[in-house]
Amino acid sequence: MKPILPSLILFLISLHAFSQSKIDYGNNKAAGKYYNIRGIKMYCEIYGQGKPLLMIHGNGGSIKSFENNIAFFAKKYKVIVADSRAQGKTIDTNDSLSFEMMADDEAALLEVLHIDSAYILGWSDGGINALLLAMRHPEKVIKLVSTGANLWPDSTALIPSLWKDEKIQADTTNTKYFTAAQKNDWKLFLLDWLQPNITLQQLHGIQCPSLIIGGDHDLIRIEHTTVIYQNIPKAYLWIVPNSSHATLIDQRDEFNKKADEFFNMPFHQF
Repeated sequence: MKPILPSLILFLISLHAFSQSKIDYGNNKAAGKYYNIRGIKMYCEIYGQGKPLLMIHGNGGSIKSFENNIAFFAKKYKVIVADSRAQGKTIDTNDSLSFEMMADDEAALLEVLHIDSAYILGWSDGGINALLLAMRHPEKVIKLVSTGANLWPDSTALIPSLWKDEKIQADTTNTKYFTAAQKNDWKLFLLDWLQPNITLQQLHGIQCPSLIIGGDHDLIRIEHTTVIYQNIPKAYLWIVPNSSHATLIDQRDEFNKKADEFFNMPFHQF
């Protein structure tokens, strides 16, 4: 019988090499850099070559939120993904936060990167920011994909159990002895508790082709996601089967494929 030790060593070496080759998204010094954006230092990582694609994460998330998606899109796009204000490595010590502020940050980031316009992919709060970016800076958006977004922060938009949990937290939290980190977390909580406040009339102003997505078991009501789709002139709707709020994780391969197809096909009104 041949000795197995050399084979085992080779296997362990190859396994180690594989683990070392995996990219630590959100902590990749080779791809990451800080940019001076509207009074903050925004941390951003860039991958791939091609048409620019800006990805925007959700509340309390970071670049790492897209670890299931970046490699796929970086094969044919220049993927730009940043830690939003007050999240990840992007520090913001101000006492309040708004979606409009963050949408303006994303537009400013594209300006600093000398990118005239980009495809946009936003998840959850990032999906809200994608919509606002198209409203406030339409020249910056070629097409947008928005998954898990809401227009207003009540139980007609959110599933009742989520809204009730948030109300309990809003009613019972004592902020008197908050640390700096807790103050930042509270600021992010209030962002979703009090915002967004987008009207249907505002949605009518989005002129770029848009793909509006929700999971069939999303935290956002399917009816609300449908209302968003119905009020954007050039929009498609996709309710992802067997998916939670995390559509781009639960159905990663199908999500990546459909988003890519949408970015590359002409818009056809049905």
